[in-house]
Amino acid sequence: MVHCSEVTCLIQLEQWLTVLIRSIGLARPEQLRAARALLGLSQPEVAERANVSSMTVKRAEGSGKPPASAEAMAAIRAALEAAGVIFVDENGEGPGVRLRKGK
Repeated sequence: MVHCSEVTCLIQLEQWLTVLIRSIGLARPEQLRAARALLGLSQPEVAERANVSSMTVKRAEGSGKPPASAEAMAAIRAALEAAGVIFVDENGEGPGVRLRKGK
């Protein structure tokens, strides 16, 4: 059994979750919020584009319980990408979003 301090364990968990999220093609909740803000879209507008409920968008952005399903998060990410957002993976500076050129 491995023992670690609470802070060390939280850091390791964050790193593991980042790898897991990236490996299955999902975006982090803060990336979804930032992407929506960058596009100037409301939660209901994103929900309509992703064919999910507004509550699902809220949960995907980390504001609701229980968390959104992986399928819903993937649909939301795809809708935001179709609207012109590029999701930037963790690169040592943290994950982020930016607009695609020409948007």
